[in-house]
Amino acid sequence: MPAFVYILECADGTYYTGWTNQVEKRLAAHNSGSGARYTRGRLPVKLVYMEELPDKQAAQRREVAIKKL
Repeated sequence: MPAFVYILECADGTYYTGWTNQVEKRLAAHNSGSGARYTRGRLPVKLVYMEELPDKQAAQRREVAIKKL
């Protein structure tokens, strides 16, 4: 099952990186305040990057790689 790595830009200009199987559902969760703790106080967020990967493990590895940049 494909998975996605995504980067959100928060209202304060910072960025959040995560992974999911359903990008639109996850974006809605972030914007409703039920997403990650980091984004809750920085709403609204907007999707600025998304990358499809073959599976969960690949998405998690890519997330870590992006966060190390």
